Amino acid sequence: MIVVAVDIGGTFTDLVGFDDEAGRFIEAKSLTTPHELVQGVLDCIRKSGIAAGAIDELIHGSTIAINTLIERKGAKTGLIVTRGTRDVYIIGRGNRPEAYNLFFHRHRPLAPRHLTREIDERVMSSGEVFRPLNKASVTEACRALAADGVESVAVCLLHAYANPEHERIAGAMVSEALPHVYLSLSHDILREYREFERMSTTVVNAYIGPKVGGYVRSLKSRLGAVGFSGDLSIMRSNGGVMTPEVATERPVAMMESGPVGGIIASARIGEKLGFANVISFDMGGTTAKTSLVRDGEPTLAPGYYVGGYASGHPVMLPMIDVVEVGAGGGSIAWTDDVGALKVGPQSAGADPGPICYRGGGTEPTITDANVVLGALDPHNFLGGELVLDADGARAGIEKKIAKPLGMDTITAARAILQIAISKMALAVREVSVEKGFDPRDFALVASGGAGPLHICAIARELHIPKVIVPLFPSHFSALGMLLADERHDFIRTFYCDLGSLDFKALAAVHDEMASEAKKSLRHSADAEWKIELDLRYVGQEFTLSVPVSREAIKKGERQKIRAAFDALYEHRYAHQSPDEPVEMVNVRLAAIGKRPQLRFPRLARRGVTKPSRRRDVYLAAARQPIACPVYQRAELGSGARIKGPALIEEHGTTTVLFAQDRCTVAPSGEIIIDVGGA
Repeated sequence: MIVVAVDIGGTFTDLVGFDDEAGRFIEAKSLTTPHELVQGVLDCIRKSGIAAGAIDELIHGSTIAINTLIERKGAKTGLIVTRGTRDVYIIGRGNRPEAYNLFFHRHRPLAPRHLTREIDERVMSSGEVFRPLNKASVTEACRALAADGVESVAVCLLHAYANPEHERIAGAMVSEALPHVYLSLSHDILREYREFERMSTTVVNAYIGPKVGGYVRSLKSRLGAVGFSGDLSIMRSNGGVMTPEVATERPVAMMESGPVGGIIASARIGEKLGFANVISFDMGGTTAKTSLVRDGEPTLAPGYYVGGYASGHPVMLPMIDVVEVGAGGGSIAWTDDVGALKVGPQSAGADPGPICYRGGGTEPTITDANVVLGALDPHNFLGGELVLDADGARAGIEKKIAKPLGMDTITAARAILQIAISKMALAVREVSVEKGFDPRDFALVASGGAGPLHICAIARELHIPKVIVPLFPSHFSALGMLLADERHDFIRTFYCDLGSLDFKALAAVHDEMASEAKKSLRHSADAEWKIELDLRYVGQEFTLSVPVSREAIKKGERQKIRAAFDALYEHRYAHQSPDEPVEMVNVRLAAIGKRPQLRFPRLARRGVTKPSRRRDVYLAAARQPIACPVYQRAELGSGARIKGPALIEEHGTTTVLFAQDRCTVAPSGEIIIDVGGA
């Protein structure tokens, strides 16, 4: 059995395959092809040497969904709503997150007001029909949208989460009247109250649907043309995988399908090495991403804002909680109008790329700084596939940064790295300290092509004592996709007081969601089911998700559920109110289809560890370069020990060890670093 995962990043497309019968990994990396993303996937398969027809399953993660939204290159989208709610989507929330920002602007609607059409119907929050659906108004809305030339239509009727019948009828009429448009119905995407968030999520799905759906179909077609006949799975934002059919219907579920693979792998690798609590850190070519894993489980968020909380688009689907900053290897260093040095968020990406890539880039980047400081070997980058232009990188930093700021080139390159490390350390603090967790209680897992280069510096900044550099760190998101299970999340608003909760009705809702989940599951035989109830004290706005069992619902264990909520509230906020009434808002169900687990090989044990050569490197604040020993990771066996300062090179990345750092190679090949002075 051969399983392959391909992850498209901002700069590189990565492939990791595993031949279960031979017990070996296959890896490949190629530059991302932004104008024809599928070509990058095919390039990787070709470079890997794997025959497409020999692949049993291919798992794919891509940034196409989020890029389509951020770059606003989606479809011309119309919106059909209940009469009287035409401006809900445009108005959004009434809060102003940046009160003193004179240039603050609200979200820019993806479906403008002139493409928003009202229809006559009204369903109450209880699900009771107050005003029957007027089909003539739906016909008129379809006629107007057809005249406007829309390519996609979102239907979001008031309280359709409670009773979707009117929405189903309206959707059928839209499909008949506009057979060539992409259609999104809110109850198919999100059955949760809060009109603006539900409407925004549905519109986002409709806006990106035609492009993402076309991409998935093109991927499947072109893979078939080169001989692939196995199962194709698409990575989704919640850390699971889904079929191409589900991805085409709900592309909004793959907003962060690329980065989450690395988080899944961090959880699995950490648990295998005895570290149930880890912080995943992935630094690629465009951004750095970090997420917290506690007790072996990635942290899930109920939704997020694409483009930032202040003026972004809310997408209220469960996803792994990720903090992202514009500090990747290709992030550009620049000076602002007052002469302050900045790094990112602009990125050179794959085209034209950093100066040292010789692709036409003229702006200095973090990668250029690492080349100038000696951390990257210009003649051994990507195993020698790409020879870096060290002189060009040095000249670019000197011209754009050093001379304008009146400093030498080495100091300028070091300053670029220090600013980048500070930004990335703040991101790690955001997922740990700001959530009430001490990062010193976690191991830091480094991945991405640039992650191991900077991970020990970030650990020092935050006093984190343990760092893990996994196998294939520059392909880690793809590796995580090999480890991911199939997962589908469902939510229903079920509003009531916990004291009067009808457990039979709750069980019926659960069973209905489970029945819907089984239709989407490819691996349903050994499926795992996770149930959570969104609870809060009466009078509060937001909820906490409390895990419960199907047995607890069946037995009506009201007090046990209440005690679990109070305990969770105590943990989160350091107090509880056991005498206050509690109400339930939503019920959540996660259906997890267990994929066969891969049996990774162990390393041969080798007692001798010798450097292949030495290289002058400017480490930390050292004024003079240090002649660092350079080790080849492929030559390190189980139990190998290395003392810093040192460099460990491999295909795709380099691990930098500072003085007092000590590392050991685990039996399964991971590098475990004890950070000196942390």
